[in-house]
Parts: sequence; structure tokens; C-alpha cells
Amino acid sequence: MSNTNIQRGKPTTDSDLKEKVVTINRVVKTTKGGRTFSFSALVVVGNGAGIVGQGLGKAKEVQEAIVKGIEDAKKNLVKVPVHKGTIPHEQHAKVGAAKVMIKPAAAGTGVIAGGSMRAVLESAGLTDVLSKNLGSANPQNVVKATVKALTLLREPLDVARQRGVKVSKVFNG
Repeated sequence: MSNTNIQRGKPTTDSDLKEKVVTINRVVKTTKGGRTFSFSALVVVGNGAGIVGQGLGKAKEVQEAIVKGIEDAKKNLVKVPVHKGTIPHEQHAKVGAAKVMIKPAAAGTGVIAGGSMRAVLESAGLTDVLSKNLGSANPQNVVKATVKALTLLREPLDVARQRGVKVSKVFNG
């Protein structure tokens, strides 16, 4: 299955998706009339079964920013190959100065990840994965890099098919 943007097929309903607010940032603009506050909310949505998306919402009020972030995240859903609660192979990705590394882990390990990465990995439905933030700790870039790393993952059956290798039924689960 390809990892392209899945919004065209609408395989999941909005009620299946669970939202997690990663960060809320307050911005102050000083003008002649005084200070103007606005907020940005970084939100991750996922169904816990291999579909995840991230979005950024900006507004004058926190709740409105969160709602906008959720709507943006629903527009940016991607499919992630999840096998027995982990990923099929190690993957690195970089966005801006944020570099992330995700690795498969043995059953029972849990999600070993920092705050921003943890939200994305848990929303995708991963239960056993090792990860490391190797660069900037900026939450926006870390979340984008994590989603990018997840989209770069390839299904084992697709790789075998491309290589012309016959695969036993062990991988079909």
C-alpha cells in the first residue's frame, strides 16, 4: 500500500480519529494600541491503527486554534505500516534542523520517545518502538520529521515484490 495522502479515499471517519494537542504557543504583538495576543496550536490526530496526521492552527483564542489545528491535521493524514505494534525497519528523517530516528523494538518494549515524537507514534498506533531526536527540539519540526519518517517506511511485502522474492505466509499477518 502506498504512503500517499489518503484523504482522497476517506478510509476512516472523523469519529475514529483521536486528537492530541502537542504544544500551544502564545504570540504577543505590540502595537500603538497595546498588546495583541494570538495562539498557535500544534495538533496530532490518529486512529491508533496506522493512520496519523499533524496540523497547525492559529487564532486569537486557544480553543479556536485547537479546532483549526484538528481540521488541518485531518487534511494531512498518512498511512503507516504497523506490524505487531512496531514498524518494519529503521528510518531517519530531517525537517529543518530537527533530525529523528525511529527503530523497531521487541514486543513489550513500549514507546521510547520524547514528548512531540511520542504523540505522533502513539496516535499512529505504534506500541513498541525506539526513537531518538538527533537535532533541534522545536516541536513543530520534530513532529513534521516524525511524520516524514513514518511516510518513508515501506511494507515488507512491497519490497519483496519489487525485488522479485517469494515470501512465505509469515509476513502476511
